Amino acid sequence: MSATDAPAPTPDASPTVQAAGSADVVIDVRGAGFGYGERTVLHGADLTVRRGEIVAVVGPNGSGKSTLMKGILGLNERTEGAVTLFGVPADDFHDRARIGYVPQRHTLSASVSATAEEIVETGRLPRLGWFGRLRATDRQVVARSLEVVGLGDRAATEVSTLSGGQQRRVLIARALAGQPDVLVMDEPTAGVDAASQHVLADVLERLVERGVTMVVVTHELGALERLLTRIVVVDAGRIVFDGTPEAYASSRDAVHHEHDSHHHDLELETARPVLGRGPFDDARGGDA
Repeated sequence: MSATDAPAPTPDASPTVQAAGSADVVIDVRGAGFGYGERTVLHGADLTVRRGEIVAVVGPNGSGKSTLMKGILGLNERTEGAVTLFGVPADDFHDRARIGYVPQRHTLSASVSATAEEIVETGRLPRLGWFGRLRATDRQVVARSLEVVGLGDRAATEVSTLSGGQQRRVLIARALAGQPDVLVMDEPTAGVDAASQHVLADVLERLVERGVTMVVVTHELGALERLLTRIVVVDAGRIVFDGTPEAYASSRDAVHHEHDSHHHDLELETARPVLGRGPFDDARGGDA
């Protein structure tokens, strides 16, 4: 997951206008539309993510930001345009373990009786051999993933006894256990208190130091802002801004003019797609 062998992102150039065919591009979206069934929620999206970047995708509730990420992951329908993952057209890309996904939810399912370690072990499944059994090396990866998120001492703890912020960190560790090249997180700080948000930001900072490429969907930047290399704003089903934190700060008012005073309901009104759920998925998780 190290980005030491890749060129550092240019701090003041918009990656969306750089050469998309470069070897360090991990996600490339061109003129893409995504939706559910016959309804397109997001239109004409252009987005490029390079190795080592920490990209925040922000916008009002229902603006289309979660639909964008799910579209990239193949969890909803692409209605137009193209998506390339690690240089491979999305329709032909099968090494899904290279993309770690932390879905949005406030808590893990209360009906599940499992330890933090057992949940993180499920993130290792895509990397197991033919027999599907955890080897010593797999257990070491699971242990390291828990250590990275600051829960090494809670491996044997029942998740139902953990706080919401700790449960969110368990989900991040589960994604890390697959040793992905890029980590996509949907609202990792939603539903937790300010102290927990800062703890989560510290966890993400450790991942930054390890060279992990991240795309973080959020409705507010908060404690995460100091970690970002780029900010993408989605509103009313369109990407309306893509630039550095400095460019965002200088044009924040213009970017959000007539957008912050109301919420768009494009995603919220759209019927939720029927997706396969794992044993630890909470049916209450939703788009933002």
